[in-house]
Amino acid sequence: MKEIPPLNAAAVLKRYGLHADKRLGQNFLQDPFALEAIASAAEIQPTDTVLEIGPGLGSLTRYLAASAKQVIAVELDRDLLIPLRAVIASYHNVQVIRGDILKLSLQKLITEKNYIVAANIPYYITSAVIRHLLESDAKPRRIVLTVQREVAERICAKPGDMSLLALSVQVYGNPHIAARIPAEAFFPAPKVDSAVLSVDIYPSPLIKSELIESFFKMIKAGFSQKRKTLRNSLSSALHISTTDSAQMLLKANIDPMRRAETLSIEEWQNLCEIKTDSAV
Repeated sequence: MKEIPPLNAAAVLKRYGLHADKRLGQNFLQDPFALEAIASAAEIQPTDTVLEIGPGLGSLTRYLAASAKQVIAVELDRDLLIPLRAVIASYHNVQVIRGDILKLSLQKLITEKNYIVAANIPYYITSAVIRHLLESDAKPRRIVLTVQREVAERICAKPGDMSLLALSVQVYGNPHIAARIPAEAFFPAPKVDSAVLSVDIYPSPLIKSELIESFFKMIKAGFSQKRKTLRNSLSSALHISTTDSAQMLLKANIDPMRRAETLSIEEWQNLCEIKTDSAV
């Protein structure tokens, strides 16, 4: 990778009479080591197409473009388009699209299979972006995002400390924390530290395709009242008696007194199969 000069976000914004928009969660990543960490975690090959969500001022875009065949950069903020295009002017393999990634069809946006997503996204859209990517028919092969460190840790949790978010990601791919990023690596600095979350997407979900819809309904029911046992939370959310919920759990070899955060994906699948077979 050719040497990429540092970018001073404050100076670029001032030059164009702009400021970071808090409403859009804008914190511009400018630390070279952090930018290199994201590009490295993406493991980009010269034949790869990379989707970048929220390129902002183009600091990360340059690192992605230096390795990829093509970068498709989707930016919501119209005001950033002029400085963004100026920063990446020497990179001819970048296509800038103005739009809201959550409203765009990935199938229409990305024509190539096995693409990679790499981005420094606003914290407030983390869950929505991940869901949009994972539930699309045009899934990437790898997702690399900067997210709040606490959120990254939740997504990578093991049984005993699982959550709806962790299950929703882990059923589609294998997540790990590739790097940690201090708040001062951004301008303006956020109030929390961040992490580089990398998710390698499985060829097919861990849950059988015919059980995916049931799986999401079941985990939402299980986590609907986190402090209650599964017997009680499933009874309440699925509108069945505690006796029926306990029997369903026992058939799946799950102690009815356990809580949702202790179950593995395999145990949730067993529970979905029992629910389907018994038509409780």
